Amino acid sequence: MKKLVLFLFIFFAFISVSKAEELAPNAKSAVLMNYETGQIVYEKNSKEKLPPASMTKMMTLLLIMEAIDDESISYTDEVIISKNAASMGGSQIFVEEGSKLKVEELIKGIAIASGNDAAVAMSEKIGGSLENFVAMMNDKCSEIGCVNTHFANVHGLDDDNHYSCAHDMALIGKELVRHQDILRFTSTYEEYLNKPDGTKIWLVNTNKLVRFMPGVDGLKTGFTANAMYCLTATGLRNNIRFISTVMGVPTSTLRSEDTTNLLNYGFNNYKINEVVSEDRELGKVNIEKGKIDEADLKVVEGVRELKKINEESSEYEYIVNVDKSIKAPVYKGNVIGSLDVLNNGNKVYSVDLTVKEDVLKSSVFDLFIDNLKVIFCGK
Repeated sequence: MKKLVLFLFIFFAFISVSKAEELAPNAKSAVLMNYETGQIVYEKNSKEKLPPASMTKMMTLLLIMEAIDDESISYTDEVIISKNAASMGGSQIFVEEGSKLKVEELIKGIAIASGNDAAVAMSEKIGGSLENFVAMMNDKCSEIGCVNTHFANVHGLDDDNHYSCAHDMALIGKELVRHQDILRFTSTYEEYLNKPDGTKIWLVNTNKLVRFMPGVDGLKTGFTANAMYCLTATGLRNNIRFISTVMGVPTSTLRSEDTTNLLNYGFNNYKINEVVSEDRELGKVNIEKGKIDEADLKVVEGVRELKKINEESSEYEYIVNVDKSIKAPVYKGNVIGSLDVLNNGNKVYSVDLTVKEDVLKSSVFDLFIDNLKVIFCGK
C-alpha cells in the first residue's frame, strides 16, 4: 500500500511539473512575474545566462525614462546624430549623421521599431559616451537586483560579455513599467516617426501581441541568430498586471504562443488583494512648530498581495506606530513611523508612514500670531 501511495505521489507530481512546463514548451528559459508584488508564479530555467538580444533596450529605455523624470532631458530636446549612431547595423530607423531628432521620436524608434541607431544616439546623449552609458546600465542592474546580467552594449547585438536571464529581464521590465509613460510607446502597434527634413518613417511594432492580445501593452522583443527569438511582455487585465519573459524560442510565432500561454495563465488563475491602499485613513499626527497643528498620515507605498482566483482574502488588523508629535518641517515621503499589519495576531507586513501633505515650519511671525490667539482667544 505504501508503495502504491508513493507511486501515485510521484506520478501526479510528474504530471503537475509537465503541465507547468507546457506553459512555455518552446523556450529555453521563461518566467512569469506579478508586477504588483514581484512574485514569481512560473519559471523554467529562469536564472540561466543567455543572450538577451534587443530586450537589452529595456534597460536603455529605463535610463532614458529616469533622465526624463529627473528633468535632465525632456521629450522635446533635440539629439544630434553621431557618425557612430548613424552607422549602426541590425534593426534601425535609418537616421543620418549630423541630423537632429527629438527625444520623443528616438524613443519611438527604440520602443516600437527596436532601432539600434536610435538606442546609440540616446545613450550618447545621456551618458556622454557609450562606455559611460553601459556602465550606468550595469550599475542599475546591481541596484535593482539583477545578479545574472552583464551588459556590453546598449542594443543587444551578440557579445560574449553580454548576457542576462529571464528572471533579470522580468525585473528590468518591472522597473521600466513603473514609468507608466513608457507604455504609450510600447503599446503602439504602428506609428510614424517624424524626420527633420519633414519626411516620415512608418514604424511597426516587433511585438505583435500589442495588437492581437487584449491587455498587452509592452514591452520588448529580441532576436539574433545566437539568441533566437526573445520577448519580455506585459499586460493588464482585471486590475492585475503580469510580466513574462521567454528566451531562446525557435520562431517568432512560437515566441508569441509561449507568451500568450504565460500571460493567460496569470490572468486566469490569480487576483490582487489590496492589503493597505495608499489612500487609507490612518489618523493624524501632531506637528510641533508647524504652520498647521496636525497632519494626516498615509503609507509611503501601498501593499498588495497575490491570491489564487478562488482564494479568500485574509482578515487584517492595523497598528499605527508613530511618535506623539513630530517637529516641523515634515515633507511627503519623509518616514515618520510605521504601520504594522497583523493576521491572527502575527505581524505579516510593516509599512513606512509619512504625511499626506508637506508641513512647513512656522516663521517667527506665525509663532507671534499663535501666541496672540492664545492670549486673546484662549486657543
